[in-house]
Amino acid sequence: MTRQASEDDTPNLRIIAERIRSRRTTKLFLKRKVSRQLVMDAIELARWAPNHHLTEPWHFYHLGEQKKSACIHLIGTLIRETKNNADLAAFKEESAAAMPGWLLVTCKKSPDALLEREDYASCCCAIQNLTLYLAEAGVAAKWTTGAITRDRRLFEILDIDPDQEFVVGLIWYGYPKILPVQSRKDVAEIVTETD
Repeated sequence: MTRQASEDDTPNLRIIAERIRSRRTTKLFLKRKVSRQLVMDAIELARWAPNHHLTEPWHFYHLGEQKKSACIHLIGTLIRETKNNADLAAFKEESAAAMPGWLLVTCKKSPDALLEREDYASCCCAIQNLTLYLAEAGVAAKWTTGAITRDRRLFEILDIDPDQEFVVGLIWYGYPKILPVQSRKDVAEIVTETD
C-alpha cells in the first residue's frame, strides 16, 4: 500500500500550508502604493479558479482615485441615511479613505439559479486565489460585503448594469501595518466521517 504524502514530509506542501494559514484580513494599511502590475498579476491568477462549464463569471473593477472618492462619499451618505449619525459617517469615510487599493469583484447574473450559485462560488474561489497571491507578495486585503456593495448608486458610479452583474465583494488591499493573529476550530470539530 502506498502512503500518501503529508505536510510533514513534503517541503512544498509545508510551504503552501503556511501560505494559506498566514493569509490575514486587515483594516490597517501603510500609505505605500501597491504596483498596478502586481494587482494585474493577481487578477491573472484569480481567473484560474475552478468554474463549472468554464463560464468565467467574474469581472474585476480596479478603482482609480475619482471612483474611490465617489465610493467614499457614498459610504458616508449611507451611514447618514440609515443611522442619522454624522460623526459615524465621517469616521467611516476616513476609514475608507485610508484603504490604499480598491477592487470590486462582480459575478454575471443568470436566469438559471443553480448556474448563478455555481458562478458565485467560482468568484469566491477567484478572490481566494487573488488574496493568496497578494499575501505572498506581502500585500494584505479585506474582503467586504458592506451596504455599499448592495446600493444601486455604487453601480451607477462604476457604470455597472445591475441586471447583468451583482457584487461578490469589495476588496481593499495594501501593505499592512499589522496582521492579526487568528485561530480556527480543531479539524475534528468540522469533519464528519461517513461510510
